[in-house]
Amino acid sequence: MNTTLLLLLAYSAGLIALGLWLGRRVSNAGGFFVAGRSLGPGLLFATILAANIGAGTTIGAAGLGYRDGLAGWWWVGSAGIGTLVLALWVGPRIWAVARARGHLTLGDYLDDRYGPSVRAIIAVLLWLGTLALLAGQLIAMSDIFTVVAGWPRGWGVVVGGVVATAYFAAGGLLVAAWVNLVQLVVMVAGFGIALPWAMAAAGGWEAVAAAAPPGGLDFLQGGESGWIYLALVAPGFVISPGLIQKAYGAVDARAIRIGLAATAVALLLFAAVPPLLGMIARVYDPALADHEFALPLVLTVGVPVWLGALGLAAVFSAELSSSDAILFMLSTSLSRDLYRRFVRPDASDASVLRVARIAALAGGALGILLAAALPGVIEALTIFYALLAVSLFVPVVGGLYTRRAGSPEALSAIAFGVMLWVAVRTGLIDNLPPLFTASVVGLLASATAFGAVLGARAILRGAPR
Repeated sequence: MNTTLLLLLAYSAGLIALGLWLGRRVSNAGGFFVAGRSLGPGLLFATILAANIGAGTTIGAAGLGYRDGLAGWWWVGSAGIGTLVLALWVGPRIWAVARARGHLTLGDYLDDRYGPSVRAIIAVLLWLGTLALLAGQLIAMSDIFTVVAGWPRGWGVVVGGVVATAYFAAGGLLVAAWVNLVQLVVMVAGFGIALPWAMAAAGGWEAVAAAAPPGGLDFLQGGESGWIYLALVAPGFVISPGLIQKAYGAVDARAIRIGLAATAVALLLFAAVPPLLGMIARVYDPALADHEFALPLVLTVGVPVWLGALGLAAVFSAELSSSDAILFMLSTSLSRDLYRRFVRPDASDASVLRVARIAALAGGALGILLAAALPGVIEALTIFYALLAVSLFVPVVGGLYTRRAGSPEALSAIAFGVMLWVAVRTGLIDNLPPLFTASVVGLLASATAFGAVLGARAILRGAPR
């Protein structure tokens, strides 16, 4: 067994041990769901940044850099722009509502604002999309073990799934926040050292630029990448249940503004790192069969063994931190939004906590199974971001800023957004202009339906629009 593999397995065992030890402090649903609303700006920054740097922002973004060049920046950059909107606009406002009304999940807000039918539909859609997101993280982790040890996808998927599920199920948000802090330190060290070293080893920027794909030096649009990612990725980071529920754990609105704004700036800066590493990989192999192996290639061929191990641990940390954020969405959605709301309204706090832990374990197992069926990281994440945007963005933002909107507006927005997204994605609607991707069409349909129903009801009530 090689040294890098041993270090990764030891690191995994250490994270599980830390999670189990911290988990002893979590004895109620409030601690599991919102960490007792005790997170200051620093810890909020660490846990949300760690959650945002995952498979898509490392393995996936490096693959986009390898395939399309500098325009791969927009995948992570769009996440940073969405996070900035959450920090300065949506986050503090929805946190204030959550604190005043005792909300623990985004489903609590939807139920309070629109009724139980909207909560139930979103919970089901969230499970479908979130499992795809979890599968994407596990696929990325398996890529690391494939390159390091030649493992087939299944083995790496199981290891990653077990590690993330074990420490998160132990204590939810409170444990995840502290484990994410450790993971973030490893990520900063790994990527901060690996990029300049790998660039120099590859011959500097001139050699990397010479090996770039056609159009690869165009920042705004290269290949299939570019600013169009704004419509796909940014809305999901404004209304992601996992990020909003982590924001619920903030001690006050100021912590949200500072912590999330710092996260956004960090993402905007980090967005350049994975695409550049992907472009460096072309120096070593310009004909990779799978461009998502670009980052592991650089970290095993382009740097010394010790630095490669640190870099791979950073990538592994990124996937794990995002996986625990995903399990957070799955467990809170099932335990509170479905179980306590519809199955056992009188369930005790201990019962809800137990169901949340069982849901995390079940979500981890299902994510492992789904990872075997999906082709790659970006494909898995695209499904999640698009479904999240077309179903949730308009109802959440509309509910915060339009008092007259109710269940009919939300249900119509969800229905039309998802239907048009599916229609474009499956080819039932085609021959659209290039800018009208499935995500853009779904968002426009959702907003149009929301506004049309709102206007129609205002007319029926005899009220001004």
